Amino acid sequence: MAVQHGLSGLIAGALGVLALSAGCGSSERATPDSAAPSSSGASSGESLPEPPADPTTPTEMTGTLQPSGTPAGEGVGNVTRAPEASGPGTPASGAPTDVAPSAGCGRPAGLTSGRASIDVGGETREYILATPEGYDPEQPYRLIFGWHPWGGSAQQIASRGYFGLGAASAGQAILVAPEGRDFRGNGLGWGNEGGSDLAFLDAMLERFGSELCIDQNRIFSTGFSFGAMFSFTMACSQSGRMRAIAPQAGNATTSGRCEEGERPVATLAFIGTEDTLLEGHRRAVDIFVERNGCSSPPALMPASWCDGLGANNQPCSCVEYPDCKQGYPVIACEYTAGHQFAPNAGDTLWSFFSQF
Repeated sequence: MAVQHGLSGLIAGALGVLALSAGCGSSERATPDSAAPSSSGASSGESLPEPPADPTTPTEMTGTLQPSGTPAGEGVGNVTRAPEASGPGTPASGAPTDVAPSAGCGRPAGLTSGRASIDVGGETREYILATPEGYDPEQPYRLIFGWHPWGGSAQQIASRGYFGLGAASAGQAILVAPEGRDFRGNGLGWGNEGGSDLAFLDAMLERFGSELCIDQNRIFSTGFSFGAMFSFTMACSQSGRMRAIAPQAGNATTSGRCEEGERPVATLAFIGTEDTLLEGHRRAVDIFVERNGCSSPPALMPASWCDGLGANNQPCSCVEYPDCKQGYPVIACEYTAGHQFAPNAGDTLWSFFSQF
């Protein structure tokens, strides 16, 4: 079931917004709608089901997403397996390859792991930070953001091990789970009204760069559902700093229409073939097929993340687009499922991010 869709250009028409299923916070229900989002944030006039009252309960975070016998949050299989990095900021093939130490390098960490708040234009925003044990202020670390779904929370992502990256990165990355704003009274999300969530990102980047030692050429993003939508939005921004993204079931409209531009961003995308966001997600991937200079059709990968999935998620396929700009691959994985977190993707996410 390889993804066999060609370039469709930039976004055409409105795509669906979503809400968490009342039965399981790990599985959002998506509803298509005809209202188009504005260029500065989410659209209005959509009819949305209510998210659950408590989206961070343990049952929601484990759910039934992992194949039988595989602990939640652990990665199985690899999309690409790059050579093991010798330490944070180790360059791999592709551009840019230079390590870009932030201002916080060479001095004691000014931040510690845990929940913190930050002022963004007079509004208090919050995030949960995870710094490596044995943090080395002389080593520029990769910085990875993990964005929660609508009705979720920063705690939800931290409790899930930052999409499995906590274990997979093994102390080679700084991880962040930001917390969204209320979206239409139905739970926290990434509506990005007036660019508010992009401003939040900028404020965090400024703080982390000055207080921690990060590699400013190696900033990454993953997220599920609304979090995936915002990952696409960040990658679309011409002023964005994402080196690579790994959106899980999103589109490039709900958190703000994709800006016109040519900036390439390496992309690894996941979605279930029964997800109502499927077509919008594919169109969002197409944006980076074009920006990254790739060709079509994509080629089925003989070994991939799919190999570790259970029978309930088969058939599954990961395809890679040919002729992309060096260091800017586009890989699209589709598997049998509805709207849910990509199961057991931690190792695959880290393998993808750490190659850069």
